[in-house]
Amino acid sequence: MERVAIAMSGGVDSSVAAVILKNSGCDLVGFSLKFRDQVPGVPGDLRDARAVAARLGIPFHVADLREEFEREIVRPFVEDYRRGLTPSPCVRCNSLMKFDRLFRLAGKVGAGRIATGHYARLGRDPSSGRFVLAEARDRNKDQSYYLFELTQEQLSRALFPLGDLEKEEVRRIARAHDIPVAEKPESQEICFIPDGDYASFVETHGAPGGAGEGPETPGAGPVVDVDGRVLGRHRGLHRYTVGQRRGLGIAHREPLYVIELRPGDNTVVVGERALLGSRRCRVIRPNWIAIPSLDGPLAVRARIRSRHEAAPAVIAPIEDGGVEVVFDAPQPAVTPGQACVFYRDGAVVGGGWIRKPATGARPPGPSGAAAEGR
Repeated sequence: MERVAIAMSGGVDSSVAAVILKNSGCDLVGFSLKFRDQVPGVPGDLRDARAVAARLGIPFHVADLREEFEREIVRPFVEDYRRGLTPSPCVRCNSLMKFDRLFRLAGKVGAGRIATGHYARLGRDPSSGRFVLAEARDRNKDQSYYLFELTQEQLSRALFPLGDLEKEEVRRIARAHDIPVAEKPESQEICFIPDGDYASFVETHGAPGGAGEGPETPGAGPVVDVDGRVLGRHRGLHRYTVGQRRGLGIAHREPLYVIELRPGDNTVVVGERALLGSRRCRVIRPNWIAIPSLDGPLAVRARIRSRHEAAPAVIAPIEDGGVEVVFDAPQPAVTPGQACVFYRDGAVVGGGWIRKPATGARPPGPSGAAAEGR
């Protein structure tokens, strides 16, 4: 029997992943990773995970990672908002906390592989030998976008039992096995901000004596149009994101949207919808999965947000080690701080982190290049 360490969050997905592996004959060891203190009035995820493990008759352990989570996930999240970025902490949490820490814990109990309740599929390219991460069967639940930073070593030892299941199938399995969280609702917010009030959270961490232990969060500043004309005042860059329409408080003949956040002079730049689209962006710190490296222009479908439809684009390496992305058509609200993940035929080629569009660079190939070889 293969020993597998499985991450158990207390939700239905990880619980059913455990059911599937247990029924397939795996020797399971359950782990809950404690990232934060219990929120008053919110059902206890650790309690639920422990109850599921007991129902399945598997060993269960809790790893207290609160200090590491604060240092590696929460503080960078706050700092990114202060710098005018819109972060995606779930990607960083998957690669730095869930998978990295779970592999370490697995080694301590003699488990050679780890499993999670993510909706994604794994395979191996017979020609290259590389492990391949692909979209889940249930496209509405697909989480491959959040896993693009995983390494070949991590993928070689990972299991995603839910990759070929629809969400309703998962709930049916939970009910059939009398899993106590079968009807538990899904969390829709970032786990450490359950009320969804990101701005207040950033302000609390940025205040003197706050948990962030950093400089005070910048306050009000000018709102200008793309020509530099002052139209009003904003309440702090951390309260805005590229593409935002509501909450600007500016009367104008047409609706205005946030076009850019400039932390250097604490300015919000706004404009009409026609100015929101962008055909290119720069991506930093790329990680490659389906290929060992990007050596030249490559036609892909690029996803700029987790729920954004992947759009045809050509990617090409640039001198600083990053990637230039040129879309076939302008994309709305390409947002610095978010992840941009590249796909071919449903498989993750790789991905990285969006920064400002590259300037003065030529597109990687003629205008029709993105249509060839896709």
